[in-house]
Amino acid sequence: MRGLFVYSLSFFVTFLLLHTLGVLAAGKQSNEYAEIEENEFAEFDFEDEADDFSQDKGEEEDFVEVEVEDQDEEAIVEDDMGGEFSHLTDDEEFINYPDRSEDSDEFINEKKPSSKPGKGGVPPLQYANIPLHLRSNWGNYYLEILMIIGIVVYFMNFFTGKSKNQKIANMWFNSHISILESQFALVGDDGAKNIEDIHEPITKESENIFTFWCSGRVCCEGMLVELKLLKRQDLVGVIANTLKPAYDQLHIRVDMSYEDMDNFIFAIASKKSSLKLSKDMYDVNTYCPERRSAEKYGVAGTYFVMSEVAEIASAMLDSKLVSMFKKYGDAIDTIHFSDQYTGLKPSEDQQPMELPQGKKVLIFVFNLTNITQAGLEETSPLLHLVFYCIDKVKKYKLSREAKVKADKNRSKVAENHWRSIHAAKAEKAAEERERKRREVKERIKEIEDPEKQRKMEERENRKEKKKNAPKMKQLKVKAM
Repeated sequence: MRGLFVYSLSFFVTFLLLHTLGVLAAGKQSNEYAEIEENEFAEFDFEDEADDFSQDKGEEEDFVEVEVEDQDEEAIVEDDMGGEFSHLTDDEEFINYPDRSEDSDEFINEKKPSSKPGKGGVPPLQYANIPLHLRSNWGNYYLEILMIIGIVVYFMNFFTGKSKNQKIANMWFNSHISILESQFALVGDDGAKNIEDIHEPITKESENIFTFWCSGRVCCEGMLVELKLLKRQDLVGVIANTLKPAYDQLHIRVDMSYEDMDNFIFAIASKKSSLKLSKDMYDVNTYCPERRSAEKYGVAGTYFVMSEVAEIASAMLDSKLVSMFKKYGDAIDTIHFSDQYTGLKPSEDQQPMELPQGKKVLIFVFNLTNITQAGLEETSPLLHLVFYCIDKVKKYKLSREAKVKADKNRSKVAENHWRSIHAAKAEKAAEERERKRREVKERIKEIEDPEKQRKMEERENRKEKKKNAPKMKQLKVKAM
């Protein structure tokens, strides 16, 4: 009986001990599983697996003794042959991993481009291949080189052309200053400055235009001399002059006194200039647009005469003037005498409301074919021709028939001008009336009441009929 009690007690103690050990083991295992789930790399934690394997094996052999191994100790796994097992030497552990044998290219020292994108999914920067030396890659900068060369050439041409034009103007003025001073009291006076303030007689209007004014001579109020030189400072102008040759020109305009010139218009010019005169100049286009060849008057070359009256051309083209055309045919471009000079012809939409008052002028245009010092000095006879024409125009008087015809032409031009002005005013007034009539119709359409709208239409129609009806005067006849 006593042995049965002892056996039962020992069995109960053994069962209680085993139950306690099982509870402790289950709690520890659950904690370790929780740690493994929190770790992202739990499947590679071979050390914890080895600890669990050793612990389970110890519990199966002896349920009484519990060994707690050090967690820092490395796990050693033995293979089937009794040797140490390593995951690094297992062929099935690493799939699609390159072979690291002696013949493999894994350890060749080559720089391979990285296929990983940059931070935030941004591809890596690609750097352009910049040449190390500019002198070996001149061909890559040909456009910039051409632009720099073009700019340098343009500025060099500007300064050289500017200085050359200034030199030509000074040479011409110095070679003719003695002739001008012998004919005029003042040379270089434009009326806007005091005589004491004039230091340079010649005025520079632009890089290729130079002017000066002469005054103090009988028969004329003054003479404006203008040197229109080629645009040598402009590279585009230089190229244009090379393709289409042109000349430097001398323009002289003489303002005649009102009582020293009769009413007539006469012009002789080269073919190109005559076309321009008859088309663009108001006085020539209005009074004598017809061009006639100058060979009839003994002038050789392609010159054309435009004269208001036939006898004026015969009187102006005397033997001396004809001889000047023969000797200086290339230099003389235009000779234009007019008592109705107003400049260029206005366009149709810019017609003046008043009849323009013409001026009595003599205009000369000469070509400077030789711009050397000797060539400019040879143009002195052309300046004497100007003074000869001034005196000739003062002495010339129209015949009675020519004077009547000239006055008739001017009266006709004035009548046509006023008629055109009246027509323009009438057209403008008609447009204004039409505009007002449309406004009234629009106001009537905006009225919502039909009866009121009808009454206003009838009222406007009565007004229109009254305006269009012929005006009649009522005469009272007294009974006899």
